[in-house]
Amino acid sequence: MRSLGLPELLIILGIAVLLFGGRKIPEVAKGLGEGIRNFKNALKGEEKAEEKKQA
Repeated sequence: MRSLGLPELLIILGIAVLLFGGRKIPEVAKGLGEGIRNFKNALKGEEKAEEKKQA
């Protein structure tokens, strides 16, 4: 599978601007970043809980 290059990223950015508008993009990106951060923290929390159970 090929990775995304500059032309593909520009097309995705253009579609995002059309869908959300220029002013909504930072809000969408912030929400996506918070979601990813919460997901990672949840995974780390589960790993720590398993370590405590084994100890």
